[in-house]
Amino acid sequence: MAVQVALHEKKRETWAPMIQFPKDFLWGAATAAYQVEGGNIHADWWRWEKKTGKENSGLACCHYDLYASDFALAKDLGHNAHRLSVEWSRIEPEEGKFSEEALKHYVDVILALKARRIEPVVTLHHFTNPAWLADSGGWENKKSVAAFLHYSEFMVRALAAYVRYWITVNEPTIYFSHAYILGVWPPQEKSLWKAWTIKNRLAEAHIKTYRLIHKIYKKLNIPKPSVSIAQHMQAFVPCTPSIKNRFATFLRHQWFNLGYIDMFVRHQALDFIGVNYYSRQLVELEKWGFRNLAADVCKNNHHPVEKNSLGWDIYPEGLSDLLLKLKKYNLPVMITENGVCVSDDSRRWEYIAGHLRQMHQAMEQGVPVTGYLYWSLLDNFEWDKGFAPRFGLIGMDYKTQQRTVRESAVKFSKVCKTGILEERSHQLLG
Repeated sequence: MAVQVALHEKKRETWAPMIQFPKDFLWGAATAAYQVEGGNIHADWWRWEKKTGKENSGLACCHYDLYASDFALAKDLGHNAHRLSVEWSRIEPEEGKFSEEALKHYVDVILALKARRIEPVVTLHHFTNPAWLADSGGWENKKSVAAFLHYSEFMVRALAAYVRYWITVNEPTIYFSHAYILGVWPPQEKSLWKAWTIKNRLAEAHIKTYRLIHKIYKKLNIPKPSVSIAQHMQAFVPCTPSIKNRFATFLRHQWFNLGYIDMFVRHQALDFIGVNYYSRQLVELEKWGFRNLAADVCKNNHHPVEKNSLGWDIYPEGLSDLLLKLKKYNLPVMITENGVCVSDDSRRWEYIAGHLRQMHQAMEQGVPVTGYLYWSLLDNFEWDKGFAPRFGLIGMDYKTQQRTVRESAVKFSKVCKTGILEERSHQLLG
């Protein structure tokens, strides 16, 4: 015990070298319309909630009405960028009938961001569809791509003067896997054939929308936009260095992380790469087989790491590894989502700081990262998980709609305002 005390007395608090980010870096957070707006009664998800008895999104965060005050909070926190989505089912509640009222609302939303000098990053499709599209077969219907282009043209023409960054589709691999393979999201199908069809439809929708957006900007004589998807990427790590595990890890990375990216680069349909990164998957195959190669994971808690409240591994080093693997594309990269749901807010800041360190390491090795958007600005409706997961920099009391700025948001704001991540460390002297 005496030795431990002596050692403790030799410790003093020092500041580690500062991490400096570029001056023009985009800092902020992200939201999605259905998860925060409330009252999206014309969406397929709304109807599905009622049908299945799932937790109802209801009023969500009332962001549809409170967006201005939420953006004021973001501005106070030093954010200079904000990712949001436009709700297709509000814009086109009936097939071919566009709502001028909803359009005006989203124009006002974008102008509210611009007035605060916050760069909007606008997503056109974030998992939800109009109910009428779902009734016609959803993305299984060949006409879905044309319908999406029609809606996208309406929105882009209205917002082009104010928006530089566009995300056509959010996490397409998550959408078709959860809705058409795992069957946990509407329409709850379990069909590899249908999943393959949807995968290709979403790819076609992105490529055509990418070209449409550029065409519109050219016609309007507006500087070129920057268009991408937000691609969910995981750190696939072999549990042991066996041939099976390493082969499965390679396949999953190529298919899940890079499949769409490779395709869109070939079609010259990406201006930057949008990365949504949260977690690690520890790959351990029980045997050779298609399903095993695609899905087997370690079940024995080898290489344990901290987990979030949903049980996802917290693995910051996976972000730098992924970013370095994207370097070959010679495209700018934006972290369009990165976040954690935890009950202890101090762990949220640890998560953010850890991922910022890893991001900066990749940048020092030449990866052109242009921005970091935390998920999410607000606690919100987390799809089939309901309101329990707490991802927000700003906490929500859903009964009163009161917002509470968390300490993690304040710490992150110092980075947003200065571009500097200061790290406190204890070092032994003498």
